[in-house]
Amino acid sequence: MSPRTLSDVDCDVLVVGLGPVGAALAALLVRAGVKVMAIDRSTEVYPLPRAAHFDHEIMRVFQALGVADAIGLHARPAPAYEFRAADGQVLMRFDLPVDRSPSGWATGYMFNQPAAEHALRAILAASPLADIRLGWGFLGLEQDDDGVSARLSSPAGEQMVRARYLVGCDGASSWVRETLGIGLEDFRFDEPWLVVDAIVPPDARTPDINLQICDPVRPVTCVLMGPGRHRWEFMLRPGETAEQVLDDNFIRPLIEAWDCGPLEIERKAVYRFHGLAAQTWRSDRVLLAGDAAHQMPPFAGQGMCSGVRDAANLAWKLAAVIGDSADPSLLDSYQAERDPHVRALIQLAIGMGRVVCATDPAEVAARDAQMLAAQAAGAPPIPPSAPAAFGAGAILAGSAGAGAYFPQPWSQGPAGTERLDDVLGPDAWLITPSGGAPGPQGVRVVALDDPALIHLAPALIAWLDARDALAVLVRPDRYVFGTGAPEALLDAYAAQLGRAAVTTSSG
Repeated sequence: MSPRTLSDVDCDVLVVGLGPVGAALAALLVRAGVKVMAIDRSTEVYPLPRAAHFDHEIMRVFQALGVADAIGLHARPAPAYEFRAADGQVLMRFDLPVDRSPSGWATGYMFNQPAAEHALRAILAASPLADIRLGWGFLGLEQDDDGVSARLSSPAGEQMVRARYLVGCDGASSWVRETLGIGLEDFRFDEPWLVVDAIVPPDARTPDINLQICDPVRPVTCVLMGPGRHRWEFMLRPGETAEQVLDDNFIRPLIEAWDCGPLEIERKAVYRFHGLAAQTWRSDRVLLAGDAAHQMPPFAGQGMCSGVRDAANLAWKLAAVIGDSADPSLLDSYQAERDPHVRALIQLAIGMGRVVCATDPAEVAARDAQMLAAQAAGAPPIPPSAPAAFGAGAILAGSAGAGAYFPQPWSQGPAGTERLDDVLGPDAWLITPSGGAPGPQGVRVVALDDPALIHLAPALIAWLDARDALAVLVRPDRYVFGTGAPEALLDAYAAQLGRAAVTTSSG
């Protein structure tokens, strides 16, 4: 290799791992004008389903990337979710509205993961800012004040790549995380489960809702996947081995007991469902996202969702630092914001898992009685999963709504369906009562009386009125930076990004 200086870079961000989280991060970065190299040891998208669910917030990310319709072809709104006792009694039920989520999309979706990954990779294939290297693996790294030098394996032998930042999206066994010596906090939930995915014909008699069968003899999960697919998960009993339960003669009677008709088994695997979180998500110019940073049991359906939320949170901050001269300290807010949310979801998923996985008869009888009584009283047996607003991070703390998820109104206009994000675009937004000066770099200033908002303004006004707020500044990841006077919001946002004030008055 020819000599090069430490400041020479091959890309702005090197993304290690091109699963759904890495692909979403890379796509969000190139949309923001950031030059990305993304590598993956595999030469093809993994062809079999893994994640089964994503929620409305993730569909909003897909909308921003222009692939909501493409992914929607391989997804369907998530149905109701019931926990049932061994005798069939409903212990609790989550109804999932298809039209009342904060983003305007269905509350959740069951989907086929390979199709979603292909849609995300198509964005990268079409972008001149994306350099995709398949069949490449991560071997090691060194950092300095100007960037990261990564040692990679390739079909042509070992290669060195220089990047300003590196993000490890390389899964639960992340070698990036291991290289940095970052430990994992163990939430002490570890249960082995057999996962069976099936292709089902249109006339199959599979359940039309998602189910957790809380049977102490063998707990079972039964959920829809993308169109034409279904999944069963069976908890292993003490003494059962992976080799034993993966045998077709073991699986067949478990599936036949559901009397669904002929099915084609597409995939079978044994997983250990556990809760883990990285102690540190950032080491100078190297960051972790997705399963490299956290893992959770599947009972709340938030594993992949959490990873894509990482990508959305991190992408705009990296873009601000790399392209908009924001101070690198902005990246410290990534873990400050995402870690509490992830930990809350891990605890929720483990709480749901402990309900499902109980096998002691006395414990199960007490559980059923408690949950039935709570249901009869109208109290939710398990706390709701809606995330709390950020308590700290890149927000104007103390202002109404700061750190909360900002809704996306939809409306029917003369040209068809109008959605707020499509109208206002990818930048941060300052939504104000009336027109004013153009915003600084990366911020779109829009007035409520702007003709573009004529059909959407009533919902925005209602949101501001409910918080007694004059204006709101919404970050590119669609979380609220803060509310208050427009000039003060712009100055506070500039300060958060490490820039000089952009107005002459703090309003």
